[in-house]
Amino acid sequence: MGVCMAQWDILIRGGTLYDGSGKPGKPADLAIAGGRIAELGPALAGAAERVIDAAGLAVTPGFIDIKTHSDFTLPINPKAESKVRQGVTTEIIGHCGFSVAPVLPGKTQLLADYLSGGAPWLPFRETSFPDYLDTFPAVAVNAGMLVGHNTLRLMVMGLEDRAPTAAELDQICALLDEGLGAGALGLSTGLFTPPGSFAQTAEIMALCAVVARHKAAYFTHIRDESNKVLEAIEEAIAVARAYPIHVEIVHLKCSGVDNWGKAAQILDRIEQARAEGCDIDCDAYPYAAGANPLKNLLPPWVQIGGNEAMLARLALPETRGRIEAEIADHGLNNWGRIPSWEAVQISISPKLPQTAGKTVAALAAERGVDPIDQVCDHLIADNGATRVLITSISEDDIRTIVRSPKALVGSDGNCVADYGTVSQGMPHPRFYGTFPRIIGRYVHQERLLPLEQAIHKMTGGSARALKLRDRGLLAEGYRADVAIFDPADFRDQATYADPHRYPTGARTTVIINGIVVVDNAKHTGATPGQVLRRDASGAVG
Repeated sequence: MGVCMAQWDILIRGGTLYDGSGKPGKPADLAIAGGRIAELGPALAGAAERVIDAAGLAVTPGFIDIKTHSDFTLPINPKAESKVRQGVTTEIIGHCGFSVAPVLPGKTQLLADYLSGGAPWLPFRETSFPDYLDTFPAVAVNAGMLVGHNTLRLMVMGLEDRAPTAAELDQICALLDEGLGAGALGLSTGLFTPPGSFAQTAEIMALCAVVARHKAAYFTHIRDESNKVLEAIEEAIAVARAYPIHVEIVHLKCSGVDNWGKAAQILDRIEQARAEGCDIDCDAYPYAAGANPLKNLLPPWVQIGGNEAMLARLALPETRGRIEAEIADHGLNNWGRIPSWEAVQISISPKLPQTAGKTVAALAAERGVDPIDQVCDHLIADNGATRVLITSISEDDIRTIVRSPKALVGSDGNCVADYGTVSQGMPHPRFYGTFPRIIGRYVHQERLLPLEQAIHKMTGGSARALKLRDRGLLAEGYRADVAIFDPADFRDQATYADPHRYPTGARTTVIINGIVVVDNAKHTGATPGQVLRRDASGAVG
């Protein structure tokens, strides 16, 4: 009687496996059954419902986008096209203090107005954080959620420039406690913009005490990425020194011409903190431009009191004069000094869509007005919802960060598509190109780092930082999140002028939880993603 052959759902045959640990690739087959990796090895013998010929292709863990704002778009674009076509299988959302939950009774419009520069199309509703997790729609990617400090502060205090009272701080901590208790991965802060910028370090420490009690993590858009970037890094390290929690410095950059060249010093300081026992990491995107709501480029006091107060304030000549003087003195808030307003380009403008792709300088010249007047007039006409791209980062600093084996990769982008609601405007090309750009440009073209190290920075390294229980590596028993692609034909095509373009790679296939989502560069329509929750031990799965 013959021996019964193993039966698998998918057998990936003849590829070069990069397991995500940083080790060089090796020829091997990979079998998937029941949504998990069943077996790895050369020339596996067994039957499968589907065999994928991976000859000449890299087989890697699915990429983990550790820093995204796709909570703004996933409910609108559940297929997550711009991410899955890059090989992304997991996204961490709710960053920079900007979570879309909790929303307390009567505060829905307040949060909608506040987040309009990033989430202009998302419908908001009253919800607790547990309810938000429980009712998250079926989407293509796995999603881990963070509780945003800006959102918590907005719910309790509005846009007030002051310390919370003891009662208010207790309420903010209680909301955080509720979210972490439901399985949120951690707390995120955006200390560069109101209301996060109104919080002093003591407030952040109080919140991180709650984070530590839950064995969760702290993700921070530091207080200043430009003129005081070194001091802001120290504030993040102080949290990692004070509490036994993971601290992630997100989208690390040295913004503004006065700060170019500081990346190596910052990476050395983070490494020193690690040597001192701090659990701290950083991530970055490989582009010279960042993106943000236009209002966040202005001094933080502009936003005090909320959207209506801001728009009324921006109409006043004395406000514009004060803004101009402060920018002349130290540059844009969080972004530093730029060569000119040519460096700021309209990305998405819901009420003035015809301006997308044009710079503030060009729009001001068309109207014959000063750039500050153009900025203020644009915000007023757009109800504060304008989003822009800001070219303010040195390519040399980008290379320094990409080359570092310790710096992880995060797109800081939303999942969008080249059709429908989310195809509007001119988004940052990182939405479509971050991960293939690392491989196509910095691995193959510039040879800054080997492929196995790049893959580790996108997979196993991020999984370790996030404490993912069974993702990020190709190992038996792990979740079957797998990317298959031709390393020689995996390049970003999205540009600032033409951003809605998917990467190259006709043979790219992406599997999430054992289900094929991208099949030879075509989306199958499947939405097998799972909401990832942190358990009492701190592990995420």
